[in-house]
Amino acid sequence: MTDLSRITLYSGGHKGAESEFGKHAECWGIQEINFSFEGHVPERTKNLHILPPEELKKGDISMEIVSKRMGRSYAKADKIRKVIQSIFHMVNKGFHIFAIGWIQPDDTVKGGTGWGVELARLFNRPVSVYDQNRKGWFSWKNNAWTADTPVIADDSFVGTGTRNLTEEGRAAIHDLFIRSFGPADQK
Repeated sequence: MTDLSRITLYSGGHKGAESEFGKHAECWGIQEINFSFEGHVPERTKNLHILPPEELKKGDISMEIVSKRMGRSYAKADKIRKVIQSIFHMVNKGFHIFAIGWIQPDDTVKGGTGWGVELARLFNRPVSVYDQNRKGWFSWKNNAWTADTPVIADDSFVGTGTRNLTEEGRAAIHDLFIRSFGPADQK
């Protein structure tokens, strides 16, 4: 049996999906590291790593590139920049990216979650998204979203997603952990 304490969840600890991933990691005895930045208060503070400005800048990218890649513009670029920079650190550390949100018709994912998904695709990382509208998991394979039943199979992963987590999204996270590791009470 895998020693779950050797597995690490990288997240931002934000309200909604990220907090739910963290709660599940804690129940299963999985390490949790949450990235944030000065002035931002995440919901989960377990193993909180506040990125200092010089470290945060390692995730810097032109907002023009982000806008082009995401197919949308950002009115409050200064505010979203730090979020995008912290997402870089999550995706850079975790191997498989699991996100809860909505896949758009242009194959991007709605909101800040979408940047994590785009980085995963750029870094050629496995990425799976639970689409709350379609009520199912989809993984990026052969340049398309394919219905899937993903599992956490690596020693590091990212858990991210929308603040507006539905009950179906919450259940999808729970089912992902059960599929991957079995019931928490047996750990």
